[in-house]
Order: sequence, then C-alpha cells, then structure tokens
Amino acid sequence: MQPIVLLLPGQGSQKVGMGRDLADAFPVARDVFAEVDAALEAPLSRLMWDGPGDDLTLTSNAQPALLAHSAAVWAVLRDALGAHVRAAAGHSLGEFSAYHVAGSLALRDAVRLVRRRGALMLDAGAKHPGTMAAILGTLTESIDSICARASAEAGLVVPANYNAAEQVVISGERSGVDLAMELCKAAGAKRAVPLSVSGAFHSPLMATAADGLAESLATVAFAAPQVPVYACVDGKPVTEVAHARRALLAQLTSSVQWTTLVANLAAAYPDALFVEVGTGSVLTGLVKRIAPQVATATCGTAAEVDALLARAASPVG
Repeated sequence: MQPIVLLLPGQGSQKVGMGRDLADAFPVARDVFAEVDAALEAPLSRLMWDGPGDDLTLTSNAQPALLAHSAAVWAVLRDALGAHVRAAAGHSLGEFSAYHVAGSLALRDAVRLVRRRGALMLDAGAKHPGTMAAILGTLTESIDSICARASAEAGLVVPANYNAAEQVVISGERSGVDLAMELCKAAGAKRAVPLSVSGAFHSPLMATAADGLAESLATVAFAAPQVPVYACVDGKPVTEVAHARRALLAQLTSSVQWTTLVANLAAAYPDALFVEVGTGSVLTGLVKRIAPQVATATCGTAAEVDALLARAASPVG
C-alpha cells in the first residue's frame, strides 16, 4: 500500500443520513456512534441519521457529528491502514478530527471538545453578529486588499478560508462582507455567494469564544500526535502538544490557509494517496485544484471503506 495522508472534512459537509450505512455494516463503527452518544449524553447519531436537517446544521451539532463520522470511518480502517499513514490535516473543525485519528485526543474528549467549540462559536455569533461569503474566480486585486478597503469603508471583513486559487471565503460584519462582495465582483469574481452561517467564523468576531476554548484545550487530555498534523493557521506540521493547542486556538480567529497546507503536504508526500475520511468530497475536490498531480480518494460510505480496504489488501496496493 502506498503512503497515505488523511484529510478530515469541516463544517458544511454534514448531511442527514451520514454514517448510517457504516453503522449497519461495521460493528466497530456502530460502537463509535454509541460512544459519542454516551459522551454527549444525547442521541447525536439519531440526529445524524434521521434529521431534521436544520437541527443537524446547528454549529454545536454539526461539529461533533462530522467528527463522529470521521472517527467511525477511521475505526474501521485503522488496523489495515494505520501503518501507512504519514500525515493528517483537517479543514477548520476537521483539524480536531485529525488530532483524534492521529492519536492525540480520545474520542470521548474530542466530541465533547468540539461540541463546546461549536457552542462557543454560536454564542460569539449571537454577541457579535456577522456573516460569510464565498468568492469564486480570479480577481484582478488581491482579496486581502479588497477586504482592507471594505473594512475601512463599511465594516470589518477578512479572508477566512483560502480554499484554492479561485475560491476564497470572506468573513466579518455584514456591512463589510456586503461591500467586499461588490468589490470582488468589480475585480472580476465570477460569483460572490452569501453563506448561511451563524457567525463570522475565522475572524476577529470570534474572539469572545477564545477564553472558553482555551480553557477546554488546557484541561483536556492531549497526547503528541503519532504522525504530523498540518495546521490550518499556517499549513505547517505540528508534532508537539503545546504547539497543537496553540494552533487549534489560533484558528478560531485566524484564516484557514488550506491552499498553502495542501501544497506543503503535496511537496512532502508526493507519492501518497490523499484520503478524505468522513462526509463528502469537498477536500479531495480542493486538492485536485491545488495539487492535481497527487492521488485522492474519498472514504465516507461503507462501499468506499470496502473499496479502500480491498485496495490495501491488494498485492499492488
């Protein structure tokens, strides 16, 4: 089997039905969902499988749901693929999932931590209302410059996610985001799409959530990752606990440098199979844009798990 880089999806990938077929097909996956429900003292798996979708989309539910799905997939894959993993990375919330699959966070602690994170972010969004928008296409002016202009003229707005060369998400006060969207269109953006979110994530408007998250990160049991976890805040590998805690806290109010992160992973592991572990295919789609030369695979359904396990068992890998 070729080397593997694990990619863990972030908020927005959740959907009703996520993980149900895994629980039906694999007892070890079913055990993961049961452990998550027990840790949260709530039937999260029922919400994941049956909805309603509006409740699943709430930040405090979506974040542990996505981590639970990734953890369930990894529980099935771990024995067969663990020795082949060279690095891991997650997009925003997915970075917490990455530390779980890298052996740093126990499942019970991880889901409680991300539920707390989601609740803090929801509360920050209520105290300091804001919004986000996706900017698609090539701009004649840098997104940083556009956000600086909009902040000076209308209201705070910053780049939140550098997802790919032609896809950036901006975040901030609604007045600033609205003006930045217009400036982006004037600078050649193909589309500027408002996002349905409960707050201005990855912006300074999340600062009120920082103290609570810092307390939770300081008190949770955290081991050094068994493989490097590449951090959203700068795209660089993390191998030490103190560094991991700082990076997870910093990304609350900082932009996600996904383009840099993927480029660094592709340079460090050019022959690896980049496997998206969990719900959807958003991250593999971005990898194909950023580093089209690397091999990718999605692994979130029972059929995809079976296919990857068969690939691992093949003499040619």
